Amino acid sequence: MLKTTLGHATALWSLASGVLGIYWAAGGSGYPFARVDDDHATASILEGTPASVVAPVMAVLGLLGAVVALLMTHARSNRLLLPYAVVMAVLLALVIPDYTPLAMLALSPALLVFAFTGVPGAQDGVGDILYWHRANILIMFVGGLLWAATAVSYHRRLRNACQSCGRDDSPLKAWQTPEGALRWGRRAVLIAVVANIPYEFTRVAWYFGWELGITHDFHQMMADTPGMLEMGLGMAAMGIGGSILTHGLVHRWGEVCPRWIWFKAGRRVPPLLAIVPASMVAVVLIPAGLMNIRLPGDNAGSEWGLALPGTLWVVWGAGLGAATYAYYLRRRTTCRRCGRGAPEAAVLTSRSGALVGRSSE
Repeated sequence: MLKTTLGHATALWSLASGVLGIYWAAGGSGYPFARVDDDHATASILEGTPASVVAPVMAVLGLLGAVVALLMTHARSNRLLLPYAVVMAVLLALVIPDYTPLAMLALSPALLVFAFTGVPGAQDGVGDILYWHRANILIMFVGGLLWAATAVSYHRRLRNACQSCGRDDSPLKAWQTPEGALRWGRRAVLIAVVANIPYEFTRVAWYFGWELGITHDFHQMMADTPGMLEMGLGMAAMGIGGSILTHGLVHRWGEVCPRWIWFKAGRRVPPLLAIVPASMVAVVLIPAGLMNIRLPGDNAGSEWGLALPGTLWVVWGAGLGAATYAYYLRRRTTCRRCGRGAPEAAVLTSRSGALVGRSSE
């Protein structure tokens, strides 16, 4: 059966969403997509939509979702339930949000410090960063992740596969083997790395005074705003660092700590140490990229540098997600729950580029 805790959490989230939808449809305060000043608005696809239209839909989908999640948890398998979970996951985690999940992930270390020291500058505390419209985006994003996990778990149940590892009794397909996963994983890494080059290049160019893809007035505005060009440079540096780490998903140093990490040299890299952060980055990149696609702007003219490079985050996120899944397929070992998957030969890359087999343990 679907993991009970997961199913109940999804049902509870949906029930709360449905109840709030009823409240806002009845004229209750705090509707999270109401028009507000620009400083407290988001770039969500629902921003500025009337409560009279959106709230009733939220009520219906939320209450129906609570029933569906409970049926997926306790009732017999029914393939008609799976599409609902998939649609809810895509809407809530990818379509409705903006760049907020990405920004919160990137700024999480600073926000932790700001919670104790206060936010520097004119902003009045963390509340000026995590205001209600933005916090609601995060809540909906979490709901999308719950529905995604529910869909994956339920799909495994339909296939009579293990709830923990997803394996069933059928033989591995060619693309699921360590060798196959390495081949297409390398292509996914290449796509992920190349997709972010335009963003990194433009932000570095702006910092050094090259007005690439923007007007002179806009560049001057950024130069006159304390920290704005530096923030862009910092984001570019994070992207470059992420691209370097992405290569570890298909190279030996992503599985065995290299010699320059002297305190861990030669030790096995725990798979989750790479899978968890890479998965988090992949999933937050896609809604940010979709936001850039739908934003009005001069994407083909003098200000193409503002949003056009960010549209490629969809490709970056998809590539990184695929590369992470390939890494998972290569690193997984015998499942402790079902016993499937005897240790297979993991495929590593030597310095010369040749394939080197060794035990996954």
